[in-house]
Formats: sequence, structure tokens, C-alpha cells
Amino acid sequence: MTTVTHPLTPRAAAPPFGRTATAMVTPFTADGELDTNGAQRLATHLVDDGGCDALVLSGTTGESPTTTEAEKETLLRAVVEAVGDRAKITAGVGTNDTRHTVALARSAERAGAHGLLVVTPYYSRPTQEAVTQHLRTVADATGLPVMLYDIPGRTGTALSAATLLRLAAHPRIAAVKDCGNDLLKSAKVLAATGLAYYAGCDEQILPLRALGGAGCVSTAGNAAPRAVCAVLDAYDAGDTATAARRQLALVPLIEAVTGGETPGAVTAKALLNHLGLPAGPVRGPLLAADAALTARLVDALRTTLDRTADTDTAVPAAVPG
Repeated sequence: MTTVTHPLTPRAAAPPFGRTATAMVTPFTADGELDTNGAQRLATHLVDDGGCDALVLSGTTGESPTTTEAEKETLLRAVVEAVGDRAKITAGVGTNDTRHTVALARSAERAGAHGLLVVTPYYSRPTQEAVTQHLRTVADATGLPVMLYDIPGRTGTALSAATLLRLAAHPRIAAVKDCGNDLLKSAKVLAATGLAYYAGCDEQILPLRALGGAGCVSTAGNAAPRAVCAVLDAYDAGDTATAARRQLALVPLIEAVTGGETPGAVTAKALLNHLGLPAGPVRGPLLAADAALTARLVDALRTTLDRTADTDTAVPAAVPG
């Protein structure tokens, strides 16, 4: 075993949105209504049993395109009430309409959010100058710290390195959820700014942390939060070999949950439902996982937990049949 002792950087020592965040699903009842009690139970499980110190609500995995403004606020208030005293709660508020995004941001601030996740405007494909003005306008609208969400595969517009460098000068733009799949760009911005970088793709958790990233916003963490935490725990303890082993152990689960054509909201909910945790159905246009996909997801989860549950971690290996 190779153990490397290294000091934590200031960014790693005090991440502004927590360190290990789950992009939490939004639980629904069997008839498709918001399950407030289920959301509180799931949030409590992820924080108290799963070891997460942060949750991101109303992101893509939280089915934000199909939840109403009232549902987003109700969900946020419920989760803040349940775990807001021991976890950072970030509210996804990004839309492709600046006025609507500002309204959602102000609603989230009133509801008790600790921070905001703001995605690059999608579909309309604004210029980099337009994106910059949009994001600055949202950041000016509240007193909350902002995590920018760079995910060009969904939005059609990437945040360029030049744009990120400009936005980093804003006093409330504090972080990036990085789904850009461009480690060179990430490294350039990390080297030149104080922005905290969070891996938004689970396969990038350890690589981005090794470059000075602050942590992750994990989809796989819905079903295996302790296995995700274990990667960062080992790295932060200076045990890079164990961190790498744990990251590699996650590969079957990551590939099953986010590596195919099925959205993470569908795959994460299928696993949570199998585990007996609050999730419920997805809303259209999404379709629930069928029996074959669910079986593949469960097999992947079992493989990952079996590989991760070694002698130096408390990650459980048991997955119900």
C-alpha cells in the first residue's frame, strides 16, 4: 500500500457547499405527487447514515423540469427542516429564462437554502457574453453563494475558461459543478481562481480532487453514499492507493447509473425503490426502469459494494435480493 501524506489546500479544508453532496432525487407518491415526508426520510438517510455533508435539490436528477415552483419551495423547506442543521443544502434554480431564474433564486433564499446551483441557460444557446450577464444577474439577486453548473452535453453551451475566469471575480460566485468533461479547462481555472470545483460526473471524483477540487455532487450517491464518501475520505487521509481502489470499485455502479442512455433520475430511483428507500415513480416524459434495467442496476450496486467493503471501511456490502 502506498501512502502519501499531503497538506490540504485552503479550498479543500473549507469547501463552501460541503464536500460530499448527493444530487438527491425528488421522491413522489405512487400517484405522482410530491412526497414531502419521503424527502425528509431520504435526506436524513443520506446525511446521517450515508455520511453526506451536503445535498443538492431540484437538479436534473431531482426532476426539476417537471416540478412546479411551489413544489420546489416545499421540497426545500422540508429538507432544510430535516437536515439543514448538519448539511449544506443547495437549491437548483437554473432555467433558460433570466427572470424566472431570479425568481426561483429569491424563493430558495426565503425557503432557507444555503446556496444556489445555476445551470447555463439551455436550448436558446446564448453567447458567452449573454451567459455571463445571465449568471451575474442571478448572483446579484440574493445573498447566497452560487455554484455554476457547466454541463454542455445537456445545455448545448459550455462555460468557456475565459467566462469562468470573469465570473470568478463576482463575490458570490463561489464554485463550479463540473460536467464539462474537460480536465484541462478545469485545471486552468483551478490554477487561476479561488473557485471550488465539484465533480458532477462520478467518474471524475478522484481525478478532480487530485487537481485541487473541493468534492463532488454525486448521482450514484443516492444509492451508495458511503462508497462515494469513502473515495474522498481515503484521499484526504493521504492514502492515495486506497482512494484509487475505491474510485475503481465505483465503476460498475457509475456505468450503470449514468453511463448509458437512461437518465440518472430514472436509474437512481430504480435503485432507491429496490432498497426500500423513498423515491417513487418518475414523471413524464421520463419512463420508469423496466425489470431488466433494474436487475442490471442492482447487480452493479452489489458488485460495487462488494469491492468497496474491505477491511478498512464501514461501507456495507448487503443489497437486498
